[in-house]
Amino acid sequence: MRLVIIGAGFAGMYAALSAARLRDIQGVSPEELEIALVAPEPTLVVRPRLYERKPETLTAPLQDVLDAIDVVFVQGSAEAIDTKSRMVQLATKKGTRKTLSYDRLVVATGSRLFRPNIPGLAEHGFSVDQLEDAIALDRHLHALADRPARNGRDTVVVAGGGFTGIEAATEMPARLRAILGKDANPRVVIVDRNSAIAPDMGAGPRPVIEDALRKVGVETRLGAGVASLDASGVTLSNGEHIEAETVIWAAGIRAAPLTQQVPAERDNFGRLLVDRDLRVPGIAGVFATGDAARAACDDAGNYALMSCQHATRMGAFAGNNAAAELLGVPTKPYHQKAYVTCLDLGEAGAIFTRGWERKLEMVGEVAKKTKREINTAWIYPPRPERAAALASADPEHVTEV
Repeated sequence: MRLVIIGAGFAGMYAALSAARLRDIQGVSPEELEIALVAPEPTLVVRPRLYERKPETLTAPLQDVLDAIDVVFVQGSAEAIDTKSRMVQLATKKGTRKTLSYDRLVVATGSRLFRPNIPGLAEHGFSVDQLEDAIALDRHLHALADRPARNGRDTVVVAGGGFTGIEAATEMPARLRAILGKDANPRVVIVDRNSAIAPDMGAGPRPVIEDALRKVGVETRLGAGVASLDASGVTLSNGEHIEAETVIWAAGIRAAPLTQQVPAERDNFGRLLVDRDLRVPGIAGVFATGDAARAACDDAGNYALMSCQHATRMGAFAGNNAAAELLGVPTKPYHQKAYVTCLDLGEAGAIFTRGWERKLEMVGEVAKKTKREINTAWIYPPRPERAAALASADPEHVTEV
């Protein structure tokens, strides 16, 4: 039997850990149940940190962890899924094609930044969505030091006033001063079509966020979108032109395109609709998890967000349940009632909220300490020691907050 997991992000990593855990509990050998993780590299990109400096350091190796739990790493990019013949087609680094059969499949392909067809965006826009994007932005920022201090050199426009946009924007003043000199006077502007900053956070935390933006010197342009980009900067939908040599697009994400290979229902974000066991209804042997799945967290109408917090726990349930079907043991319905947010606000600290109503619990440096702990410890892979790695993947205890 073979269980194939596509994706080495948070959901894919925990799917592999959890499936291996159940296999171990059931006393089944790796020869009887092969667990294969498919990804371009055996590396976890710590995507929630890509707004930080030195993005090339924000990865964690997975090969030793996979070896410790007897999960086979298959290097390649999944390009097609044939759910009738239960085959995945891969493209290898050498440019060749190969196929991999499966008895159960977990789609954990994550998400990608949504880039609309705005004039100039492809040519002049940066992002912190993928590792290569963040590295390209970091190189660009360092190159600014060699340019004349005019024509918007010291201005950064961030398109998007959600989590990613706020974290990128509030980090930017300190990053620019480190590059351009402590006497530099960087200008950072968040642009968002919504009438309020951080629309998903609600009214409770918003005054704290607005105050933090003022403290770090981040301006906002609300109720306006980006109409076009060119070498001189960005033109807004209200006609305003902002001279800027750096424009960061952070306005929305969608499930990775591979989900379209599964002939099933999807939501407006491209996520596959799944049942409580994270199966894709009507498609035998296929599970979806993380940002690739729209899953109910509880019976109160809350659905998993496209976030690391939900992906890790969803991954653990998906891996467990896919393995459980093959091993003939009961599955575990996914549930995730606890929900917190910890939003980085640069030199102004952070905020920490609890619950879907986002009740504010911590602000400033106290919340920042928690954010650092989350970013540097909690979301990293377990150590590559078999017992510890398997123990970390109990679905009922992953991401308990």
